[in-house]
Amino acid sequence: MVYLIGAGPGDPGLLTLAAKEYLSMADAVVYDRLANGSILNFAPPDAEFIYVGKAAGNHAMPQEEINELLARLAKEKKCVVRLKGGDPFVFGRGGEEALRLKAENLPFVIVPGVTSAVAVPAYAGIPVTHRRVAASFAVVTGHEDPTKNESALNWAHLAKAVDTLVFLMGVKNLPLIAEQLIANGKDPDTPAALIRCGTRPDQETIVTTLAKAPFEQIKPPAVFVVGETVNLRQELRWFDTAARPLLGKKILVTRAREQASALSRQLSELGAEVCEYPVIKIAPPADDFAALDKAVGEIGIYKRIIFTSVNGVAGFFERLLAADKDARALSGAKIAVIGKATAEKLKSYGIVADTVPQEFCAEGLIDALKGEVVRGEKILLARAAEARDVLPKALTEMGALVTVAPVYRTLKTEENAQSLKRRLTDGEFSAVTFTSSSTVHNLAEMVGGEALKCCPAVVIGPVTAATLAEYGIPPAAQAAEYTIAGVVAAVKKILTEDVS
Repeated sequence: MVYLIGAGPGDPGLLTLAAKEYLSMADAVVYDRLANGSILNFAPPDAEFIYVGKAAGNHAMPQEEINELLARLAKEKKCVVRLKGGDPFVFGRGGEEALRLKAENLPFVIVPGVTSAVAVPAYAGIPVTHRRVAASFAVVTGHEDPTKNESALNWAHLAKAVDTLVFLMGVKNLPLIAEQLIANGKDPDTPAALIRCGTRPDQETIVTTLAKAPFEQIKPPAVFVVGETVNLRQELRWFDTAARPLLGKKILVTRAREQASALSRQLSELGAEVCEYPVIKIAPPADDFAALDKAVGEIGIYKRIIFTSVNGVAGFFERLLAADKDARALSGAKIAVIGKATAEKLKSYGIVADTVPQEFCAEGLIDALKGEVVRGEKILLARAAEARDVLPKALTEMGALVTVAPVYRTLKTEENAQSLKRRLTDGEFSAVTFTSSSTVHNLAEMVGGEALKCCPAVVIGPVTAATLAEYGIPPAAQAAEYTIAGVVAAVKKILTEDVS
């Protein structure tokens, strides 16, 4: 099956549920130059990714070859996702690709996407229709098929018969477009807007008139809107406002891909452009769960179970269920966690933690357990394989019999390391976030300590800060509360000088 999917105009939140579902099933993803590459994260990491994007004067693959590629992949019985910006049938050449598949009796599904023709003006506070202002709108290509002998556009009708005009993909042709509209009767003083990078954090909007539009100030990608509804932006402007204090800031998030979404979402809601670069990935422990499965098998002997991360909770319960057991197996044990996020994850399995320290780190948990641990008490510590020895050592000194069961390990990723190093040294990022010591170590090994010094670093807590100090780098900020929300607040504080 081939799924011809519209990826939307840029904001990944505008991706449809159907698109996300089909991406998760893909064996191969054939994708364009997407406005937001994080959408690819919805595909399986072992899928085949093939870039076929087109930019002005630079086509990675001619359209005929793309058509042939889709047919070949389908014949190989693969689940193929053809991912296109915007909507595949709005100047996206999706019709050509679907016709090629149809000609070879290959099955396909069309998944419409949110088109920039409507979404980009909306993000600028400009509706394409309004009951009192505009009853019609037209979406027009600013870049017609160059092989045609003459334009198929009826400029006279466009100028006089349509209330709102939206031009896509035509930045270099915009002066000619304006001339044609005016020459065919459009009032030169008609309100107009140039919207660049629409729906993205770096969106910029210029409100002007048809005759005075400063086309030389706009680089692609941009949408050109002409019509009286442009004047509504003054009242309907919402996206590029003070309510989004991180607008225009680019933040590098280094968490594992499975964990990055919460941090990325909160930063994006404040207007930041988030670049997810997972420098670690979560993998099973080296012993393939042998130690953990043994502990699960005799879970009744433990009087206390300690979880030090969300991943530890999720991995533990996965093995517990695999052993045909559930939360009732923990009824004889008290449960301690390292922080609020871990406690919330535990609660999703129907268990409320008995102990949550005030300070969300190993030292805080040790302080919380002092006086509670009984000598000879058997404790199961379910955690990452690479964790510090501070906690098991302190528990042992309290007289406990501690079993350390690795639930997962973190591995280094090195995808596009040179590109990331260049972007860091070029000062592309406003800040980089670190939520664990492993993210610091791995990024430093990938790009070098000197590259890290080129970008303000925000860390989740003192342990991560100490790791950063090993490379001679003081953090620009440390979260007051050792949580994702704390990291977000620290980023906001240093980038906006907002102490609230």
